[in-house]
Amino acid sequence: MFVIFGFGKRQRPQGPGALRDCPRCHNTTRWNRMREFSRFTLFFIPIARWGRREFETCGICTALIEV
Repeated sequence: MFVIFGFGKRQRPQGPGALRDCPRCHNTTRWNRMREFSRFTLFFIPIARWGRREFETCGICTALIEV
């Protein structure tokens, strides 16, 4: 019997975020809103998702801020 399964984190863009100053690179830029979750797949079909969180990333240095 041959079973293919996998698990890991996935990030999806949710659109533009706020315009703010980055604490890491000190530039003012539009941040990108992202959603991240962990998932389990069986034969490349998503079975379960957990640990959802939303955050914004800097458009220049990819620093993270939880929303």
